[in-house]
Amino acid sequence: MYPPERHQVILTTARSAGRVEVARLADDLAVTPETVRRDLTALERMGLLRRVHGGAVPVERLGYEPALAQRENVLAAEKDRIAKAALDELPAGGSVLIDAGSTTVRLAEMLPADRELIVVTHALPVATALAALPNVTLHLIGGTVRRRTLAAVGTWAERALADVRVDVAFLGTNGLTVEDGLSTPDLAEAAIKRALVRAAARTVVLADHSKIGRTELAVVAPLSSVDAVVTDSGVAPELAEEIETAGPRVVRA
Repeated sequence: MYPPERHQVILTTARSAGRVEVARLADDLAVTPETVRRDLTALERMGLLRRVHGGAVPVERLGYEPALAQRENVLAAEKDRIAKAALDELPAGGSVLIDAGSTTVRLAEMLPADRELIVVTHALPVATALAALPNVTLHLIGGTVRRRTLAAVGTWAERALADVRVDVAFLGTNGLTVEDGLSTPDLAEAAIKRALVRAAARTVVLADHSKIGRTELAVVAPLSSVDAVVTDSGVAPELAEEIETAGPRVVRA
């Protein structure tokens, strides 16, 4: 395969998956990792990709936030594994906050039917998934609903969360790096996420591997504020170790 052909494959993969990784591309393209790195550097110079630890992300996705419906079927198997692994972080009984996001909705759908829980959320899809469960006492935070995430944001939501204290907050994120911590494209959503972290005794982040190594516009919190990151096996072990050095325990589902 000639370099332009490889470049097209790499770019198509990055745009569909949100991220490409050097090791996986080397296997898929039957070339050396060094060749892949040269290809990624060439695509970065063209302004099409941005290099991140272990791979690259497409430039047009930086600062762009797909709607929730667009994200539901992206890395669906990985998100299911992450949500299932995150169940181990639930308290035996008590209270939790569940953030907006395609992976956190899966967690809500998987909550055990035999455990009494108080759930607080500002996300309409999460509330819809839980509203009929007899073992869940559901509290829905109100505010201005963002169309992209169907989550309540703004001062109403922030004031309500200021009065809440829970055992565990389950957070979604659009970006996670050792240097910048958690980040998201929207400033109002970042403010709500910070309020979720403040309201919880423990914070657990659910993030598939396409979010790792990315930094978005609005910084939410440093990794030192996070107790655990539940991700998938697409994250390289050495990167997981770097994240753990910064604070949180990492679970690769």
